[in-house]
Amino acid sequence: MSEFVKRTLSGTVFVGCIVACVLSHFWALAGLLLLITVLAVDEFHRLVKSPRSLRIYAALCAVLFWSVAAFHTYPWMPALALAYIALLIVSMLDEIWNLSGQPLQNWGNMLISQVMIAMPLSTMLFLERLDKWLLLALFVLIWVNDTGAYCVGTMTAKRPQGNHKMTPHISPKKSWEGLIGGVVFCLVAACILAACGWFDIIAYQRTYLVAILFGVFTSLFATMGDLMESLFKRSIGVKDSGRFLPGHGGVLDRFDSILLAAPILTAFCWLCYFIAPLL
Repeated sequence: MSEFVKRTLSGTVFVGCIVACVLSHFWALAGLLLLITVLAVDEFHRLVKSPRSLRIYAALCAVLFWSVAAFHTYPWMPALALAYIALLIVSMLDEIWNLSGQPLQNWGNMLISQVMIAMPLSTMLFLERLDKWLLLALFVLIWVNDTGAYCVGTMTAKRPQGNHKMTPHISPKKSWEGLIGGVVFCLVAACILAACGWFDIIAYQRTYLVAILFGVFTSLFATMGDLMESLFKRSIGVKDSGRFLPGHGGVLDRFDSILLAAPILTAFCWLCYFIAPLL
């Protein structure tokens, strides 16, 4: 089987699983996100060569953070939040007892795995609780942004003078033309989704304004998340973060665009939900 066919098949299955879980039931999505969150956190700690004990603490903390997001409407959610904070503190105190020789590095990696990986992935549950179509819109627009950036970036690269590179020291293939193409594609797609009623729950009488802002934020922060993960991989000298999907790399490779976009779009949607009716 060729690499292209393998990549296409695995990508199709991956997208199908996400869409099916989002549309089927909250707990189907929650279960999928729990698996992805734990795998992503563990993948990060394997890449930075964290000690086994820290990897276990990080995975348990990720599960508790997911629990806070999944059960935030339940009365015992504050207890889960306290348990998460307590376990996070214990994991950091463990460095004092074990004398690993690199406490600052391990503490930093622990916090990064929680703030930059577990938190963004878990916040998608808050977005789904507001409306599943908003979460699906986030995924759709991220895929549209990647397609638009690739198509426009590839076409402009064929010009005699080439295109204008954004960050050649981090991601040599990314260009300003590709960024603009991704934004334009996202704006068009967001307006189409708005016409289908995907933003109605937060837009009220400002459907297309909310859709435009949603599309712009998704495109910009998805690109920044991609660059952030590329910088991380370049700093440790690896091409892919793992082998999660054949032809696609690791978990972090597949969800890098989500890491900044998800929490920011979740905050944006909840803000619109509470503020828009007052305007």
